[in-house]
Amino acid sequence: MGKMPFYIVDVFTKEKYAGNQLAVFRSGNALTDNEMQRIAREMNFSETTFILSETKREGGFECTHIHAR
Repeated sequence: MGKMPFYIVDVFTKEKYAGNQLAVFRSGNALTDNEMQRIAREMNFSETTFILSETKREGGFECTHIHAR
């Protein structure tokens, strides 16, 4: 696994640096479930999101949410 760009976003707030942090990875389709879980553990946020397809559907993207274990 090489470099993988990601975003850290604040959710449940209208202000920067408030609310809950969430990591979002855009290339989740290239990862196994085990790799996603390992990345989520490394991020150490309550939830990490992996976008599985860049094709927009119903106003959003197909994705999976992984809770760090």
